[in-house]
Amino acid sequence: MKKSLLTLTLGGLGIGITEFVMMGLLPDIAKDLAITIPQAGHLISAYALGVVIGAPVLVAIAGSYPPKKILMALMLMFVAFNALSAFSPDYTTMFIARLLAGLPHGAFFGVGSVVASKLADKGKEARAVSLMFAGLTIANVIGVPLGTYIGHNYSWRYTFVIIVIVGLITLLSLKLWMPALPATKDRDLKKELGFFKLPEAWLIILMIAIGTGGLFSWYSYIAPLLTDVSGFSADSITYILVLAGLGMLVGNFVGGRLADRFSPAKASVSLLIAMAVSLVVVHYISTNQTLSLVMTFVTGAVAFALAAPIQMLMITTAKGSEMLAASVSQASFNIGNALGAFLGGLPLAIGYGYTSPVVVGTLMALTGALFAWMLIARNKRTMLVA
Repeated sequence: MKKSLLTLTLGGLGIGITEFVMMGLLPDIAKDLAITIPQAGHLISAYALGVVIGAPVLVAIAGSYPPKKILMALMLMFVAFNALSAFSPDYTTMFIARLLAGLPHGAFFGVGSVVASKLADKGKEARAVSLMFAGLTIANVIGVPLGTYIGHNYSWRYTFVIIVIVGLITLLSLKLWMPALPATKDRDLKKELGFFKLPEAWLIILMIAIGTGGLFSWYSYIAPLLTDVSGFSADSITYILVLAGLGMLVGNFVGGRLADRFSPAKASVSLLIAMAVSLVVVHYISTNQTLSLVMTFVTGAVAFALAAPIQMLMITTAKGSEMLAASVSQASFNIGNALGAFLGGLPLAIGYGYTSPVVVGTLMALTGALFAWMLIARNKRTMLVA
């Protein structure tokens, strides 16, 4: 791996830990801050809101600066606001800290995706982008379980200190290893925003926000699915989530290769259909522990194989607005996070079992595939995307 790409992987690792470790730390944070677990859950929503706000706004503001400076500034924000999280004395401060910590998330991945594609060897652009997203998957395999263990056994604040250390290491690696790519010349923000007048832009946004919501309909309720339906003990859930993380790690690299070999649009529609199929299988085999473990790995792999193709799809479609568009795809992904968890919880609220969220997830994945197919059909007519 090129050192320049390794810096982006490190950034993805830190961002992945701070985003996903909250799910496992909610009881500890709630107890320490003297709030309810539902209130603590609002801290997850605060982070997601920060991503949605920060992704387009920060790229719009900073897009005319050299990419290296933008990435370093975003990682400095990441370090500062996660440090504030570590030392938050009360719920209000923690809520604000999580909102602010989410701001650089989408912008880092948006700018990083464009940088990775420029640093890549010809024909390997999507694989280079997948190396950055590998940080997210490594976070789910190692960082999140470790952070959860430390939070449970020592203090959740130590977990955020570790996140800050990862951020500082990333900041140093960016300074030492990231080449000084030139800033975008003669940048016209109004012209860049014009990309969002195109139907293609909204087809991709809808594909991401709804299609990837299928992943979160499953993943948000995976713990009760595994305990109440599959019959696993609560103590084994952490290890099974590591298995899901390994699937995500493998799938991420497979997705990058698929996007390079075929096209990002074709890879996206195929993987969304594959996600729908895997969720149908999960629905019917969850009472079997062995098959549940297999499908936990497979579903994680299929879901995260989408990361590089959808990011490359946005970049290749948004000629002249690549950074802004790539950051918006991350905001869309977090909307999918919120939508999947909310819609997946609706059948549970009216009394259906823990396999019902994957039915919702299946419908969301198929809807995303429909938007991807519509994009392909439109591109054949307009020839905007190869």
